[in-house]
Formats: sequence, structure tokens, C-alpha cells
Amino acid sequence: MPAPATIVIAGGGLAAAKAAEALRGEGFDGRLVLVGRETHLPYERPPLSKDYLQGAGERDKIFVHDRSWYAEHGVELRLGVEVTGIDPAGHQVTLSDGEQLGYDRLLLATGSRPRRPGIPGADRPDVLYLRTVDDSERLRATLAGAGRVAILGAGWIGLEVAAAARAAGAEVTVIETASAPLLRVLGPHVAQVFTALHREHGVHFLFDARPAEITESGVLLDDGAHVEADVVVAGVGADPDTDLARAAGLTVEDGVKVGADLRTSDPDIFAAGDIANAYHPLLGHHVRVEHWANALNQPATAARAMLGRDGDYDNLPYFFTDQYDLGMEYVGHVPPGRTPDVVVRGDLDAREFIAFWLDEEDRVLAAMNVNVWDVTDHTQALIRSRKPVDRARLADPGTPLDQLLPS
Repeated sequence: MPAPATIVIAGGGLAAAKAAEALRGEGFDGRLVLVGRETHLPYERPPLSKDYLQGAGERDKIFVHDRSWYAEHGVELRLGVEVTGIDPAGHQVTLSDGEQLGYDRLLLATGSRPRRPGIPGADRPDVLYLRTVDDSERLRATLAGAGRVAILGAGWIGLEVAAAARAAGAEVTVIETASAPLLRVLGPHVAQVFTALHREHGVHFLFDARPAEITESGVLLDDGAHVEADVVVAGVGADPDTDLARAAGLTVEDGVKVGADLRTSDPDIFAAGDIANAYHPLLGHHVRVEHWANALNQPATAARAMLGRDGDYDNLPYFFTDQYDLGMEYVGHVPPGRTPDVVVRGDLDAREFIAFWLDEEDRVLAAMNVNVWDVTDHTQALIRSRKPVDRARLADPGTPLDQLLPS
């Protein structure tokens, strides 16, 4: 395969910026064009629901690089426009302003978009979503003057927004269709930690509750109850932005399906970040996760592959959250539909513990450390070992984690 002369990156977020960085770092000296629909320079999204949302972070700190970096590294920025079409046979993309760009390799890093509840009122202009820096700034300004806030969804975004709203002094009601927050990810035992945390800080939960309509004054539930609110925030998940890939005839299955080298079904098109449903050589199946760590790290593998070099992406999924006085890191992956056993090391009530999710053969699938630090190297090693562990020793804080690793 000949070396590429032109590489186009469709997307303007963290994955796009890190891909440009990796390509130049790998020695690519051809034409490099980054196309992003937002007018902002590529930035990191985790602060948007954490410190930046609460006014504790500076705006300049969220950007991956300043504008001079792109100029110095020969990266052509097309901001405020987006790729609207791909011609794989002609190796050409069309932009929303009508410009057409030829490419030898194309990276799709279009990310994800907030899911809208399928109920009347979800498209009201006063219903808030959180995805972009503009969303975060609008939400922060709105929370500053809000008396009552209703949040649809008790996932990570919903809970982080709840913490920010309480910090702003608002009354907060979280409406969740499941019986606990984060139930699908954490299971009922560990999920209660987050229920208790938020209740201690004054958040009111409505579990097993189904919104029927968003009204001018709040949220109507399907049982006829009405949650009064000045502000409604929808945090019911996100969907991968795969419209381009689907229209181009690429294989799309819960995101753009790619190999471990992040190559799509077209040999000259790659995908990274939220949209990539990538084969994971350690886990033995495809995984798509909307995590900061993927957007940060996958582009390096994609860059090498675009330049014809070997490499598979085998980093374990990783994410983190900060809510009130709780800090958490999660590593690993529990496949959907699995109901693994949970072993806890430490004190759930004190919110200082490590939780381990084990399969039927007592192998660690995932681990979450809460207010316990400097352990992720060990928890990742346990997962990567693919070896059974002794449950009693795993639960014993007196047994060093590195002693549980196979020799």
C-alpha cells in the first residue's frame, strides 16, 4: 500500500486532535486536514460536566492545543464546517460549505451526540443537553439562577450535573427509569453508593419513573405526577454519530465496526473515539465505549495503521468521575447482558473501597476504585492476567494487590 499524501480527519474533538498529533509524531509529512463542525479548537470534554461546569476551570485549559500548534505542525483547520459526504471510490469528501477534499486515508472521529428522550417536549428550546463547551457554558449560567432542576437520567452525566446543580444551590430531582443510578454498569449493590452520596447532598431521586412529557413548568410522568422545575436537563445517553459512515456503505454495528487496528470495512478509512466499535484482542470481542481514554489513546494506533505500520489497540476501557467528595476510576469491561459477581475490598459505607466484577471462573473483568488511589496499574494487571483469583484474598485489604497476580 503506497504511503498517503493526504490525510483528512473528519471530526473536531479530542480524538481528531490527538490523531493529528500522532500522525506528525510518526513522521507523516503530507497534507493533513482536520474538519470540525464547531468553531472552537479541539477540546477535551470531561471538564464540561465536572470542574468547568462548576466554574472551577479556566476555558483555555480545555483545549488540546492552541492555534499556533496547528500552524507549526502544518495541520489545516476547517472549523465551523463538517464533512457531509464521503465518496470512498473517488477518495473524496464533501464539506458543508461545498468544498471537496481528496484523501488517501480518512479518519472518522465524529464522536457522539446526546440522545433525545422520545417524548413530547424533548425538542423545546429551553430543554438543556450537555455535549459541547457551548452547552456547558449555557448550563452553568442557567444553573446559577435556577431554583428547581429536573434531570432525566441517572447515568454519569446526569449525576455529575446533579452535583453541579446542588453546588449552585438549586433543588434537584433526578428522574430515572431504573431502580437505581448506574444500575446497568454497577449493579444494585454498588449503585447504592451513588444513591446515598447524592441523597446526603440533598438530591431527590424518582426511581422506576417514566417521563411522559416535558412541559413549560417541569416534567409530567406517565403515572400522572408532575415534577415542578425551572430547568430540565436531559441526560439519557448518547448515540454514535455514524450517519457519514452508514451513507458511505461502511459496516455499522453499534458504531462503526473496526478491527483492532481501527480500520473500517474500507481499507483506506479508519475510525477512532466514541464512534469506533473496535475489536479488542484481549477481550476477544468488539467494544464501543464513550470514554475520554479511547479518544485520547486510540488515535495513536489509527495513525500507525494509516501509515502502513503494525499495531493493535488493546488498552482496557477506563473512565473516571468526581462528584462532591467522591473520586472514582473504573477500568475493564463487563459485556452487556452479563451479571457478574461483585467482590468489595474496603468500606462501601465510608466510600473508600475497590469493587471487582468477576466472571463465573473468578477472573476479574473490571474494577472500580473509589477514594482509593494509585491502584489502577494493579487492577489492570489482574484483568489482563485472565487468571482466576482467590475471592477471600481479593476482598482482604491486608493482602497487597500485587500478591494476587500470577507469578
